[in-house]
Amino acid sequence: MGREFGNLVQMQHVITYSLSPFEQRAFPHCFSKWIPNMLRRTWASMMRVLPPFVVFYLVYTWGNEEFKKSKRKNPAVYENDK
Repeated sequence: MGREFGNLVQMQHVITYSLSPFEQRAFPHCFSKWIPNMLRRTWASMMRVLPPFVVFYLVYTWGNEEFKKSKRKNPAVYENDK
């Protein structure tokens, strides 16, 4: 009746290779190469990004504490008020 689906066109001079899914390795070298490489790259980027964040956090908390101190009333000013 005709060609079956998947074999509709016959191409010449094209070679295709396929591997059975049972022979493939889904995650080759996952634990031996991927994870150490990810940890190394994460550590390298953290050492570039983390110090500015730490400095910003320290300056931010210091600024907030100074602001709170400056907004407090001095009790010595109000000692003689009755």
